[in-house]
Amino acid sequence: MRSALILSSLAALAYGQSIQIGAPAAGETITAGSNITVSVFKPNSLTGSTEVSLILAINSCSDGGCQSPSNVLGNVLYMGEWQPDYSNTSSSLPPHQNFTVQVPDSLQNGTATLSASHLALIGAGPYPDLEIVNTTVNVANANGTVANMTTSDA
Repeated sequence: MRSALILSSLAALAYGQSIQIGAPAAGETITAGSNITVSVFKPNSLTGSTEVSLILAINSCSDGGCQSPSNVLGNVLYMGEWQPDYSNTSSSLPPHQNFTVQVPDSLQNGTATLSASHLALIGAGPYPDLEIVNTTVNVANANGTVANMTTSDA
């Protein structure tokens, strides 16, 4: 019973560290070869954490559907430090960081999964927490041609 309580407490603490992709929004159309801004939010938590790294990636979806980013990241757009902070211009946003990344020219036209993989150290122990979230976007070529959109979560 005691170990179940400890495990559920750890799960609750990890859930409190959850990140979100704030932009681009699900279903938004982005253009292959263009620069986009990806906003990653980290809502406040009562549990202390140390940010280790963040990976942003995009992967085209085939006719068979989108692969889970926990299996295949696709094209890595950013890999490095992540230092979420409050915005100077909007008090309604949680701590976040914006990343300007280039969508690969070679990205297939149609639906794609944009993912954020986040590694943090949680608590005083600490213990590692790897979290992967995603949103589905539409990719258009330079002409603006795009296929239909679907949404999914990893």
